[in-house]
Amino acid sequence: MDGTLLNNHMRVPTANIEAIKKAQAQGIEFITATGRGMSHAKISLDEAKIHVPMILLNGAHVVNAQRETIFTIPIGLQKTLAVMDAIEKAGLYYEIFTADHVYSENQSMRIEFVSEHLLSRDPELSKKMAIAASSEHLTLTPIDYVENIRQTLKETGEDVLKIIAFDKNGPERLKKVTIELEEIGDLAIAASELTNIEINHVNAQKGIALKQFAEQRGFTSDEVMAFGDNFNDVSMLTYAGNSYAMGNAALEIKKIAKHVTDTNEENGVATAIEKILSE
Repeated sequence: MDGTLLNNHMRVPTANIEAIKKAQAQGIEFITATGRGMSHAKISLDEAKIHVPMILLNGAHVVNAQRETIFTIPIGLQKTLAVMDAIEKAGLYYEIFTADHVYSENQSMRIEFVSEHLLSRDPELSKKMAIAASSEHLTLTPIDYVENIRQTLKETGEDVLKIIAFDKNGPERLKKVTIELEEIGDLAIAASELTNIEINHVNAQKGIALKQFAEQRGFTSDEVMAFGDNFNDVSMLTYAGNSYAMGNAALEIKKIAKHVTDTNEENGVATAIEKILSE
């Protein structure tokens, strides 16, 4: 969704909405695949009146068009605690995702990272404007601030589906902690921005979830088209027979995908859908 289906204002452009509906009218199924959880993903989709199945949390949670859970792939409690220990030792801010909640222990850090994200998307914003916009954005994206995430998980018994860690200084410290996390084993570690890493169970990947979704409906990979812009999209772009990197995608992603479309600000999803329909 982010950097692909959505523009930099976190909305689905009208051109994308119209292209999706046009494809659906011709019998083509559409599914979103995102690192977001349900509570965050549905905001932009509801506004656009797009009600489709969703691959959430990088493939750890899959729901049907009625938003009923099809399956989840949790990290597991012991691995979750080990990941949290490594992230905290590295001094990184992180958030924990379950099927129904996003947990954080630090509201000020959350606002800071969202404002940095908005600044990277729109350099014309001032720092003050970005902080104001992030505060408004956060009112629309539910998050539960708790004193102790470990205690909260113990009390609720919820399965952890994704962990995201941030470092505003970029990849260097993230690379170091990634090496430590890889030693834990059975984890998929990717990034949706240069300033974060996303941790899931090794079987919770967009490509794996998309493959399962397609095969259940009798489709082969050659009948699947996928869009992406960042490293948590690699497994999906590798699987799909017709893969498109966004014009704003990382260079490595453009090398992996079979085609490159326009940027998310230029309605690149619509451009590629219209091209396929015309053929």
